Amino acid sequence: MLGFIMVVFTLAGFIKGVIGLGLPAVSMGLLTVFLSPYQAASLLIVPSMLTNFWQLFAEGEVLALLKRFWSLVVGIIVGSIWSIFPTLSDQTFPSEALLGAMLALYGLYGLMGKKLADLSAYERYLSPIVGYLGGALTVATGVIVIPVVPYVQSLQLKRDQLVQTLGLAFTVSTCCLAVFLYQNPVEQALPTHMILMLGLVPALLGMWLGTKIRYRISEERFRRIFFIGVFTLGSYMLLHRIWLF
Repeated sequence: MLGFIMVVFTLAGFIKGVIGLGLPAVSMGLLTVFLSPYQAASLLIVPSMLTNFWQLFAEGEVLALLKRFWSLVVGIIVGSIWSIFPTLSDQTFPSEALLGAMLALYGLYGLMGKKLADLSAYERYLSPIVGYLGGALTVATGVIVIPVVPYVQSLQLKRDQLVQTLGLAFTVSTCCLAVFLYQNPVEQALPTHMILMLGLVPALLGMWLGTKIRYRISEERFRRIFFIGVFTLGSYMLLHRIWLF
């Protein structure tokens, strides 16, 4: 079991390093083969938190980023507190399948060469709404991707700006998820601190390797890899949920 956990976090960290997301989605999808969604979400808090910090601060200019996306951050916090969706403690809501389907469709849309509309002119109004929905889905699925990822990409950011902005959203959502899990314990026991830390080194190693690759590829190739990664993650999450049933 311990070896499996280390392999999962190494792979998840590598994917996150290359495309800027994927550690929670990959971790949740693979870990729930042996663990409950609640336990899997608890296990990924420490690795996800530190890799998100790395992603956020690696490019600098964090204050400028916060100044631009503060309403997105507030929306995520509010959504995680007052979610309109059933949360992780409700095992009957097929949130993983829903999120997986949305991710797969978004990845397929991008691979077909369709460009998202430029929504930067409406950023002031959309950021808090998108943030709220992202926060609500975080406590429902353990993952913040839809609608935050396609929205941020629609702002026509450069590669490293996109990755850093996603790092900001992921950092805030992971903090919110940690608070939610602490305040809403369920019958399953949380993993021990030793196991919580077990995924940290593999995740950091995987992310370091993935980041090295990202810096060496062109914007166009990065875009294609990004959408392939999103499509693969979504398809896996959807099929994994169907397989469970």
